[in-house]
Amino acid sequence: MKITVEFDLTPEEFRAAMGWPDVTELQQQMLDDIRAKMTAGEEGYDPMSLMKPFLAQSAVTMEGVQKAVTSMMESYFNKSDKR
Repeated sequence: MKITVEFDLTPEEFRAAMGWPDVTELQQQMLDDIRAKMTAGEEGYDPMSLMKPFLAQSAVTMEGVQKAVTSMMESYFNKSDKR
């Protein structure tokens, strides 16, 4: 038996239904603060230094995916050669 239930909710309605707080104002305030510091040229708030942690993590993640795919391909071809 298969039962499908569909809810037609906006993200705001879903958040409220789950009891999660509305952090829209907090997010906007943080972005405004970052933007003001970047515009003022404050030390450590240039766009590249803000993005560097995310870019480094992305590179590590992508390297892991590449290693996993390579490992699977090597395993497949090694099994194929033994047949």
